[in-house]
Amino acid sequence: MCRIAGIINPALPIEGILELVNKMCLQQQHGGPDDEGFYSDAASHFVTGHRRLSIIDTSEKGHQPMLYAANRYVISYNGELYNYKELREELKKAGFVFTTCSDTEVILAAYQAWGTQAFKRFNGMYAFAIWDNQVKELIIARDPSGIKPLYYAATSEGFAFASEIKALKIVPWLQQPNNNWRIFLMAYGHLPEPVTPLQFVKPLPKGTYIKFRAGKEKTETGVFERFSQIEKISNAGEAVELIKETLSASVKKHLISDAPIGVFLSGGLDSSVIALLANQYQQQLNTVSLYFEDQDYSEKPFQDTLLKQLSCSHHQFLLKETDFHYNLPAIIKAMDVPCCDGINTWFISKYAKDSGLKAVLSGIGSDELLGGYPSFHRMRTSMLLSKMPDSFLRAGRFANSKILRRLCYLSIKGPVGRYLFLRGQFIPADIAAFLNTDEHSVWKILEEEPVLPQIDHLSPGNQASWLETNMYMQNQLLRDADVMSMAHGLEIRVPFLDKDFINLIFKIQSNIKFHGKLGKQLLIDAYKDSLPEMIWNRPKMGFSFPFKQWLGNDIYSNAPDGQNLTAYHEKLKADKMHWSQFFTLLLMHSYGNG
Repeated sequence: MCRIAGIINPALPIEGILELVNKMCLQQQHGGPDDEGFYSDAASHFVTGHRRLSIIDTSEKGHQPMLYAANRYVISYNGELYNYKELREELKKAGFVFTTCSDTEVILAAYQAWGTQAFKRFNGMYAFAIWDNQVKELIIARDPSGIKPLYYAATSEGFAFASEIKALKIVPWLQQPNNNWRIFLMAYGHLPEPVTPLQFVKPLPKGTYIKFRAGKEKTETGVFERFSQIEKISNAGEAVELIKETLSASVKKHLISDAPIGVFLSGGLDSSVIALLANQYQQQLNTVSLYFEDQDYSEKPFQDTLLKQLSCSHHQFLLKETDFHYNLPAIIKAMDVPCCDGINTWFISKYAKDSGLKAVLSGIGSDELLGGYPSFHRMRTSMLLSKMPDSFLRAGRFANSKILRRLCYLSIKGPVGRYLFLRGQFIPADIAAFLNTDEHSVWKILEEEPVLPQIDHLSPGNQASWLETNMYMQNQLLRDADVMSMAHGLEIRVPFLDKDFINLIFKIQSNIKFHGKLGKQLLIDAYKDSLPEMIWNRPKMGFSFPFKQWLGNDIYSNAPDGQNLTAYHEKLKADKMHWSQFFTLLLMHSYGNG
């Protein structure tokens, strides 16, 4: 797991480009504390840089940027390829020679052998840039689940890319802010792709590559993989057995590491399943957990119950309110893109790093794929309500109830309106009032972006899954997991998002996949005989903190410099505002002008 950056700019001398890329890598040093490297092509005005977190092949042979095929190909790579050993054996039989034990070299050999078709064969999480010295061409690519971030800008000055927005803020010609980012943050609680705080910077879409040839000033975009929800499996028993088989294989693959690795154990169903499976393949498994003095939020009893049947080295930490207050400014500073989430991941990642770990397995993806959120029960209602006249829906803005106020969002037809109805934070009237702008302009901006495909052909359950996967998980959970873990030089791995597991879940018929009185019933059926009943037979709790109370008591939150949030802070303490809404407003001030 690493951080990457690069620039092509024909108007700048190579020394100037190298200086910029060096600064970009220093800005991302937290995500690659073990090593750094640079490669430059003066004739093409190209430089790529790399910050390394050594996990697979921790020797000097794994140094990046890595050169291959008599220096024709150069790669800077962030991620893990879980099927690299199988691909390496196949490539060896085809005559390719390897000098390292790294998955990085496998990517280079596969690209030489199969071109962009190689990307379909990769199973992992990755974002990389490959430079072809022969044709003077740069290609960047990102994994099909969008687990690893990669941002780029193609402008008249040339081409630039990096793992974090912070790095691209350093580039002089990319500093123009996107003046609409606050509107999106207030509406969504995050910035939905392709929105970023910088006007000319975009995230590379998942499962996509871009080619840029030096001197041509033109990009070529290609999609190499998209998941399809084609329902084939109609037998519940068969589905359960396939889930057990495929998830077990995924966890085994995700444990591949030459550095200390562990599992986040919250005490909920998803992390418990991951820990149970990992314990089968790794002696003295490392687990990391947080608990609280407030019993309404603490999951320590559930953690302790599961630990009795695991052979593991468990690292359990009591998180106190004083820790929250002390670290909140650092947490906000660590955010690459503002988001109303990620505080929990920052703390658990810190403690995992303090425990000597370099990588951890997480349960992200299970809720989105298997029906763990309220949206799966509310989707039919939202589909029916969306057929009401826009005048009726827009009138919801006058209601007192938060969810009734969000009715107005259903006047935006398609996935955007449904998502904002289900998960939106502030409605356009509130956004306009807070930003002192015109409400009509807010509506127009939210209606125009993001542009999402129509999903009406999917079942209600699969529509909810599509929204949770491509909006909430993509733009919030995965982004926060990456940036908050890498703030501590830690890698988070997500076995539920293994390509084989996703393809399996998308083949299961909706009436089986989302059936049952408990959320994620299929996952429960697969593991209820192995897990304590108190783990799976309880209401969903989520990985949450006593945020309302802690933010209400926080001096930093109560009195930020500049914009006065006192009135909203009082609403938070009076239980008239959700903590995530207040945190969003706090970020509007703290994050700055983009």
